[in-house]
Amino acid sequence: MLDLQRTLKTLRNDADWVSLRYVTEKTTLRSVRDEKPDRNNITFDQGVMVEVLVQGHFGFAGTSDLTESGIKRAFAKATAMAKSAAAFRVHEFSADHRPVAQGTYRSPVVKPLDAFSAKEISDIFIEATRAMKTSDKIVSRSATTMITETQFYTISSSGSEVDQSFSIVSTDFSATAAEGSETQTRSDSGGLARCLQVGAEIFDRNTILERCQKISSEAVELLSAENCPDEKMDLLLAPDQMTLQVHESIGHPLEYDRILGDERNYAGWSFVKPNDFGNLKYGSNLMNVTFDPTITDAMASYAFDDTGLKATKEFLIKDGVLLRGLGGLESQARLGLPGVANSRSSSWNRAAIDRMANINLEPGNSKLEDMIASVERGVFMLANKSWSIDDYRNKFQFGCEYAKLIENGKLTKTLKNPNYRGTTVQFWNNLKAVSNVRETYGSPFCGKGEPNQVIRVGHTTPYCLFKDVEVFGA
Repeated sequence: MLDLQRTLKTLRNDADWVSLRYVTEKTTLRSVRDEKPDRNNITFDQGVMVEVLVQGHFGFAGTSDLTESGIKRAFAKATAMAKSAAAFRVHEFSADHRPVAQGTYRSPVVKPLDAFSAKEISDIFIEATRAMKTSDKIVSRSATTMITETQFYTISSSGSEVDQSFSIVSTDFSATAAEGSETQTRSDSGGLARCLQVGAEIFDRNTILERCQKISSEAVELLSAENCPDEKMDLLLAPDQMTLQVHESIGHPLEYDRILGDERNYAGWSFVKPNDFGNLKYGSNLMNVTFDPTITDAMASYAFDDTGLKATKEFLIKDGVLLRGLGGLESQARLGLPGVANSRSSSWNRAAIDRMANINLEPGNSKLEDMIASVERGVFMLANKSWSIDDYRNKFQFGCEYAKLIENGKLTKTLKNPNYRGTTVQFWNNLKAVSNVRETYGSPFCGKGEPNQVIRVGHTTPYCLFKDVEVFGA
């Protein structure tokens, strides 16, 4: 029987510091396509990550062998790696970079995930895809959910004991319409699933059916819509698109390991330099961005990161000025800059690295209807369809699923194939209005690191209005 505390006692004298992180994860994937069950898969994974500090350097080794001898073998491997790497270290670390942490975290769940059987979820999704058949022009309909139940239990030789359990549900619904050579798809979240830390309460039949009927009607509507015009104008972005805008042009460039160059061979660098913190006018005075893993129900909420640093809300950008980046204790020590509790690992077989958590654009004071009324000529875009951004997270181009032309303060024509492009700092300095309401989205598929780690991130964003943006059609 697994007894981490007993095993830890046998390892303490052979390293300056050691921790054991036990991770279990059950993932359930259910989907329905065109009123027929499509996938019903359940996977389970578990293992232990052994982390040591030897001669001022950290070493790691993961194992799925949960016997005491298996964990000891992983400990020996981690110790050997730390000793070998210590001769080439770029920074000398100490146990201070792994603070003592004690506490628990549980996702806020109103209704337990087992409150719905597999059949009940399948029946709701069958009805959802049926509801999307609003026209003979609808040629494909899908409903998907990914349910993840995860536990991270960590103990250390310095006295840490952290137990965090997560209940994460992602849902996505989409409808594709076709007529002749024209094909248009409308989804519930633009490829960024509605990802939340919730329970079975997310499977509310009436809410799901209402959303599905709406996106289906809009998919048909897009078939006869005009192409988005090619010109520079005001751009109003909905929260489902702002989510990706924040993720790509704020979250990734502020990661300290990118700024240090650790990710340059894979995920890329950043245009942000260390001396930009406290100085760079990243955006207009309306731009306020926070790192906040304490938000209730957001996808990347937690009490402690995987190094034991307590999670707190911190301003990354305040009144448009860049203040703080996304770096855990190791990166903070290397750069000599303040950071946040964001050293996170994707599972038992990965070391913690600098990752996004909940990166949020704080709401402003504007009402959405007033933002629309203020626009003489512009485009209102919703739901991401495509994206591209350079290795430095500077020049970008995004495409959306659905748009409305704004003329003389009113939403008029529907537009298809809407796109926009820009450069990060100029774009954010053109922010001229932020709504007083916001919505939460997320992604379970943010990739980074070598070996690769796919991790969950969350973003809570309002509606945002930008001036002088280059928009264009397909």
